[in-house]
Amino acid sequence: MARFKKFNLDDESQFLEIKSVLTQELELLLSSVDCGMITREEVHSLIFTAPSIRFLSESNDAGLRTMETQWHKLFIRFQLILGQLKVKQKELEGQSLWASFAGGRK
Repeated sequence: MARFKKFNLDDESQFLEIKSVLTQELELLLSSVDCGMITREEVHSLIFTAPSIRFLSESNDAGLRTMETQWHKLFIRFQLILGQLKVKQKELEGQSLWASFAGGRK
């Protein structure tokens, strides 16, 4: 939207809401899990450099590409962490199931 300058006030509002949710979820994640691949400063830096769609629309193409690259790197790192959490969840579910079977035989 920013690159083609096709956005409206609703788009801006949604953009700000998404930034808000991302920031809150980041804090939840960082307080719950070791996210060694991602730092709070890295994410905040990206969020701070994109205050609005209008601001992005006024950026040059190189600036937008840099931001897209930063976003992609963080996105992939978050996906890696999510995958690790899913593995741990399955392991815990398996342990719980085994513990209930073992507990039932006592």
